[in-house]
Order: sequence, then structure tokens, then C-alpha cells
Amino acid sequence: MSRRRLYLDSAPGEVRGVVTLDDQPERLIIRRDDDDLRLVAGARLVARVAGVEPALATAFLDLGAGAEAILPYKPDARPRQGEALEVEVRNEPRRGKLAVARWLGPGEGPPRLVARPPDVEAELRAHEREAEIVTGRPAREIADEAEAEALETVHALPGGGSLAIEPTRALVAVDIDLGERKGADAKRVTRQANLAALGVTARLLRLKGLGGIVVIDLVGRGHDGAALLAAARAAFGPDNPGVAIGPVGRFGTMELSLPRRTRPLAERLLRDDGALSDRTLAQRLVRRLQTEGEAQRGARLVARCAPGVAQAAAPLLVRLGEALGARFSLEPDPAAVRERLEVAAK
Repeated sequence: MSRRRLYLDSAPGEVRGVVTLDDQPERLIIRRDDDDLRLVAGARLVARVAGVEPALATAFLDLGAGAEAILPYKPDARPRQGEALEVEVRNEPRRGKLAVARWLGPGEGPPRLVARPPDVEAELRAHEREAEIVTGRPAREIADEAEAEALETVHALPGGGSLAIEPTRALVAVDIDLGERKGADAKRVTRQANLAALGVTARLLRLKGLGGIVVIDLVGRGHDGAALLAAARAAFGPDNPGVAIGPVGRFGTMELSLPRRTRPLAERLLRDDGALSDRTLAQRLVRRLQTEGEAQRGARLVARCAPGVAQAAAPLLVRLGEALGARFSLEPDPAAVRERLEVAAK
């Protein structure tokens, strides 16, 4: 029986929650102190209808202070421009796309946040209510592992072989590779690889925060469509409601439609060019300082990093000093490689 465990890691500026499935990271929830809570899934707001596009059955919402969302509506429930509505954020914004809201009822007053979204602990509880939430060093190690795996493209399959997950503007492509998987019966080997890949793919798409149209390129020929469809339904069951799974096509691919609810992890952690953002590197640096500061009580620690990372880390170090004492300092190094983060005792 599959087992899920919950982990909560806190550092100045960021809280990370991890759900593991059979000891493998399945979901990574990241909340930073500068997040706009109006755009986080589960937030409830009063919004003003800024415009209506009947051809698309979509209204554009003003959430206040420059925040926007879209609201799909049914033909018999068309909102009026200028009307105040109470809405809930259903899908978080992603690159090039606005947040998607659902209509709760009439609203009153100016656009504003009515109810904050669930915090990270509450989100963890939604996935496994009875499990103990693990904190401390084990939680940090699991969160670091989850973050690293979420940013990988190629992933190993149990028993051999691999799969690659690559999002594009139109869809998410998943390619299964048999690799060095061994077995005398080629048909049996490919069947086992495909069945294993479906479970791994489901876990990794949740971890990466990916959804929409997913195309899985299965390995081999002459697929057992019924067995693969049953395996896909079981693997993607936790993503319901909103999952649609198509049969295996003539070219050996399986197509799925998965609901998009959260911002993809790569968009949160990376720059547009695919490199780690200064903020992500700053959070890694501060976590390292926090860990060393807790292990070396009273020691004065200095961090050396690239100037952009130092600038992002500076306000986080103030908060770290408030918690552990003013014994942390930064030394920006213009010659440093961005990804190189050094922490040493003075």
C-alpha cells in the first residue's frame, strides 16, 4: 500500500513543504515572504469585472493593486462590466498566463483579499491528514532533494531505463527510454517499463507542478492498451477532479489532460534563461548559514557569493540575525560564479 509522509522546512524568507510517496518526493510546496497572496490557489477575493469577452466566455478581473485574473463563465451567467464579485483563485498564474478564478457569488466594495489561501502546513494536511509533519534537518534534506529532482529533465526508472519530461508552450512531452533494462522477453520488458513509467510520470508531474496536455511516448510496439489505461487511471487518480486520459494511439503515444492548479516549480526557481534565480540562490545560501549557525552556536559566519545573490540575500540575513544573533555577514565577490556559495567561520 502506498504511503505518504509530510515534511515542513522553514528558513528566513521561505517555507517549503514536501509530500513523499513511498519515500520519493511527490509534491513540493514553496511559499516566499514576497508572494502575492491574492494570486495563490485558494485565496478568496472581492474582484471587479474589468472587461467581458463573450466570444471566449471569459471575464477579466481586477483584483486590486495591479493583480489580474480571468473568470470563465457559463452562457447563462455572464457577469457585467464593473460588477463586484467574490471569487476564489483556482489556478495560479504561470508564464504568459493569468490566474484563473471561479465565481463564488456577488461581492461588495473595492477589490481586496477576503480570505488568505491555506498556508503550507494546511496544504500538507490536505494530502495526508493523519500523518505527522516532520521538521528540522530531515525536512530540510527532503526539501533539498525534492527541489533538485523537480529541476531535472531525465529521471531513472525502477528496474532500469529512464524517462525525460520536457514542457513546451503547447504541451508536456514525456519520453520513455528502455536503456539498459534487461530481460529475455522483449515484450514483457517493454510492458514492465511502460507500466513503471506511468507511476513515475504521475509523481514527477505533481512534483514539478506541470499539467495541461501531456503526451507520453511509450516504448515498444503492440501495447496492451487496456492494462496501460488502467495503470494510468490509478497513477493519475490523485490529480482528480479534472483528469482525462485517452487510449494508446496508433503511433504508440498516450495523451492526457491534467488540471493546472499551481505555478510550475521551474518558473518559481529559475530565470527565463533556465539558470537558478538570484532569489533561489539566496535562499540556498541563507539555509546553509542557518544550518551552520545552529550547529556552531556563537560562531561568526561569513558568506561569499556573486553580487546579485548577495543583494537578494541581504534582507534575509537581517531576519536570520534576529533569530540567531547578529553574527552573519556577506562578502560579494564580482569574480564568483553565480552558483558558487561559500560559508565559513571568521
